[in-house]
Amino acid sequence: MKDDNHGIPRTVPIQSATFSNPINAEIRRAAATGIYDIRGGGAKRRVPHFDDLLFLGASISRYPLEGYREKCETKVTLGTRFAKKPIELEIPITIAGMSFGALSGPAKEALGRGASMAGTSTTTGDGGMTPEERGHSTQLVYQYLPSRYGMNPNDLRKADAIEIVVGQGAKPGGGGMLLGQKISDRVAEMRTLPKGIDQRSACRHPDWTGPDDLEIKILELREITNWEKPIYIKVGGTRPYYDTALAVKAGADVVVLDGMQGGTAATQDVFIEHVGLPTLACIRPAVQALQDLGVHREVQLVVSGGIRTGADVAKAMALGADAVSIGTAAMVAIGDNDPKWEEEYQKLGSTTGAYDDWHEGQDPAGITTQEAKLASRLDPVEAGRRLRNYLSVMTLEAQTIARACGHNHLHNLEPEDLCALTMEAAAMAKVPLAGTDWYPGKPGF
Repeated sequence: MKDDNHGIPRTVPIQSATFSNPINAEIRRAAATGIYDIRGGGAKRRVPHFDDLLFLGASISRYPLEGYREKCETKVTLGTRFAKKPIELEIPITIAGMSFGALSGPAKEALGRGASMAGTSTTTGDGGMTPEERGHSTQLVYQYLPSRYGMNPNDLRKADAIEIVVGQGAKPGGGGMLLGQKISDRVAEMRTLPKGIDQRSACRHPDWTGPDDLEIKILELREITNWEKPIYIKVGGTRPYYDTALAVKAGADVVVLDGMQGGTAATQDVFIEHVGLPTLACIRPAVQALQDLGVHREVQLVVSGGIRTGADVAKAMALGADAVSIGTAAMVAIGDNDPKWEEEYQKLGSTTGAYDDWHEGQDPAGITTQEAKLASRLDPVEAGRRLRNYLSVMTLEAQTIARACGHNHLHNLEPEDLCALTMEAAAMAKVPLAGTDWYPGKPGF
């Protein structure tokens, strides 16, 4: 277009990268309401992740295994350090903690059914243990959180392991929340709190303030459960070396390390996007802490936060993890954010794949809701089968990669099997940049 006065072409308008449309929209929303934004899901920003790593398959220097006649084992045992009854799993992919309250009863049942069929464990989440979840979960991990919602010694004894939650990847250093519209009669009764009132979980445990107190708490839980149950410590990815070391010092059997791509039922958007470390940046420091203390593999490391495929599983294990845990991916597998509900997601002001409607309590898929009519849309038997299928595919994918690298067990994958596509991923994972034998910070360079 020509300027009428001077005949000079106008400059094409350029959108500000700093003040982008989403940022401006958030400024306007904050100015209009005076409250911070709350949503569910995980970080949406692009950060270095497992996609920035590639495997180096075998050729001459390595000898690959034949998938149709040579086995690649997948079994993992969690809790071998002190527990009398460690958890024996068929696959190294577990289901992360997601509460009844955040999720519907049928959703929790589906997770238990699917995990059990696949030979792995599921986890309670904040809010206590339901009979349906315990009944359909062959291996159930009980989360012990700062809120203590629904906590009682009998449920601790019914569990197969106990996970003390110190932090979560989506909100390390901060507590969670469950909005009032999801507090049904049953949820309120389980949490001993009023129906229909927003519930906030504390950011720290009320009865200890450091690793020495944590050691006392772990001993207390061991006494309550007759030293049978493995004790996990879950931390959000912020200072993985020191947090892992202190968890080991306090007596943990298992360390669960959750990166910032992990999801949450609801918290401040500013937490989800601006607090914590990418999962990829957490693994090597945690493994180094275990190695420095001489307990790598004795104290198992479970990694979570953005695990989606068998390739992600294999990469996490190659970097030193013993197992992984999935949350968002498991929800997608059983039907969350399915495109068939797009019209109803649009009515909520969301869209399929946005994952920001979990806190609203009106999930059309019947998963993140306590509305009986919506929850009834989810068939827990069929959803459980879908989860089993998904876990099976992930396991087969990881096995395929391990065989291609010449390994007969997923635990034999190692950093030498990997290279990085970017400088950031190379520095975080401490594996060579593709086509070189160097990574940023490599000793001797």
